Amino acid sequence: MRDLNPFPFNPTESFIVYVLTCYGVFNSFTFLMKPIYILFWLACFMNANGALAQAPTIDQSIAMKSVSNPQLSPDGKWVAYTVTKTNWDENTFDTDIWLANVTTGDKFQLTNSKKSNSSPAWSPDGKWLAFLSTRDEKSQLYMISPSGGEARPLTKFETGVTAFEWSPTGKQLIFSATVPDGKIDKDRKEKYSDYEVVRDDYKMVHLYLLDSLTNEKPAKPKPLTKGSDFSVGSFAVSPDGLTIAFDAAKNPDLVNGNTADLYVLTLKDTTTKKIVSLKGPDQNPVWSPDGQQIAFTTTNESDYYFYANRQIASVPASGGTPKVLTTIFDENANLLEWTADGILFSGYQKTTAHLFRLNPGSLKTDRLTKPDNLIANQFSFSRDGRQMAFVAAMRNQYAEIQTSSVQTFVPKTLTDMGTQLAPFKTATREVVSWKSSDGNVIEGILIKPANFDPARKYPLLVVIHGGPTGIDLPSVIADRYYPVEQFTSKGALVLRPNYRGSAGYGSKFRALNVKNLGLGDYDDVISGVDYLIGRGLVDKDKVGAMGWSQGGYISAFITTYSTRFKATSVGAGISNWATYYQNTDITPFTRQYLQGTPWDNAEIYQKTSPISYINRAKTPTLIQHGELDKRVPIANAYELRLALEDKGVPVKMVVYKGFGHGITKPKSMRQVMEENYRWFSKYIWGESL
Repeated sequence: MRDLNPFPFNPTESFIVYVLTCYGVFNSFTFLMKPIYILFWLACFMNANGALAQAPTIDQSIAMKSVSNPQLSPDGKWVAYTVTKTNWDENTFDTDIWLANVTTGDKFQLTNSKKSNSSPAWSPDGKWLAFLSTRDEKSQLYMISPSGGEARPLTKFETGVTAFEWSPTGKQLIFSATVPDGKIDKDRKEKYSDYEVVRDDYKMVHLYLLDSLTNEKPAKPKPLTKGSDFSVGSFAVSPDGLTIAFDAAKNPDLVNGNTADLYVLTLKDTTTKKIVSLKGPDQNPVWSPDGQQIAFTTTNESDYYFYANRQIASVPASGGTPKVLTTIFDENANLLEWTADGILFSGYQKTTAHLFRLNPGSLKTDRLTKPDNLIANQFSFSRDGRQMAFVAAMRNQYAEIQTSSVQTFVPKTLTDMGTQLAPFKTATREVVSWKSSDGNVIEGILIKPANFDPARKYPLLVVIHGGPTGIDLPSVIADRYYPVEQFTSKGALVLRPNYRGSAGYGSKFRALNVKNLGLGDYDDVISGVDYLIGRGLVDKDKVGAMGWSQGGYISAFITTYSTRFKATSVGAGISNWATYYQNTDITPFTRQYLQGTPWDNAEIYQKTSPISYINRAKTPTLIQHGELDKRVPIANAYELRLALEDKGVPVKMVVYKGFGHGITKPKSMRQVMEENYRWFSKYIWGESL
């Protein structure tokens, strides 16, 4: 909180002025000088219990900064990380790179240009940071000294740079990028204008080498891979800098994600050799310290890679039979680094997240982070693998950049993002659990108002995550899409259920919604509602539900399947699985979860589609959808809207122009949140729109 002493009020008055200023009530010092106005506006901002309303507004939530992608310097003394902030003037979320001294905690902003600067990576000697920047529209590689100064452009690649990595020598950079249009492509566009042949016109992603980093102007990169045989995904340079391991799929189309295999490229002559070709995606190569082995992630020949565990396997760098190493770790293993002490990976454990070390010989896995309820991810390590930086939070905390020794976990916090919450009285979060109708235990995050009274019955709003292999956690995040803090400040409980299929609970739980989408999900949600009603916390006549993507689908299912809810909000949701299958860019998703296509298993498509239950529908429904959504095509929204309208059910549909599956600009996000706030204020609290 800012120092308020310059204002000529006592501390209580000064605090009131600060809070009201946060709400935009005051706009001049002259107005602040008049105590009568203070008393008037204070009365306006008192809630039913006589407490000062202090939840962040929708704009304040959208404007909150966040930190991510910490990169520890090779010597472990500095952390480069990114800070994302809201730029209302340009209607963007901009990212810049900061540096923090691990010993002193001192930090400063390193980049400060228009647009975003992201993905910092230290040179092997720690003297330079390479990063990606959109200051020239397309994402390009830049290099800057960690002591500051002007950043120097390294690329001016026509299509922009996708990802990059330093060579161990520090004299080269390898990057991936979409291949620019050739003469044939340009001639075709000139003759016919622009068009696309579906499932045929692909722009492959390939690897390139920057062989000189000392030029004042961007150098011309050398192609390392080329052609139409495959499209490159992730890659890693060998410890000796002579070889690159990479994964590549048949093409960049998401429907061919299962074709991702592992390759090794020799830099000297750019020859490539496929070394792993298991059924399902084989990705994310990581070299052993001696360069003799490559670890990677795999679904180990599973046909159902959308919900099967991602396991870690290893293979000789020269090729051979892969060996799966994490068969006893029942969750997705996020492969990070192979050090002298073992393979490091991260993973969810219910509503927590931790770092683990795997012994590739004994296959023993040890958890390195603590306490049990820590939520930690985005790890990076020093050159010797003994120090680490990461993003972490505990329950009811905002995520911060932290560092620690790997061997002895004693975290040190370097950032202070949580101070953004200091002016506000925010909701509290706790993990609750209940049994669904089939006996499976479901967990969720129960969010309570700051002035929660256990003797009172509250309206309940269910906010449902996407995925379905997403997860809700009890840490504090800035509100996006749904104004949770505003809802709780208004006097509601919010439940965020980790319904069947969610990450963190193992492969069996993740597969519980196979051929059971919607139906099993609804049981998990309604049993959670009944659990809270049974505890005497919820007014059963004031329950609403909302969600985006898979959460939007479950909300649509609630709309048509149930009469228990007073209102729903369907964000980018599926209303008809057949419509979805015929239009989405990830058709294998539906074939795996519903075990067939609409042509050979129409019954399961009908059984799990909200539109099949439209004759039951009575629930007022808000529909929000991006105009250009390829993941959940907008036909689903129009289909549900018309059906509800035909049935006389109150419905409102909002289309966000120029957006795909996500709403990614602050002003449009403001509209999404305000629309939801108004909708539930009307149908849960009975207020006029």
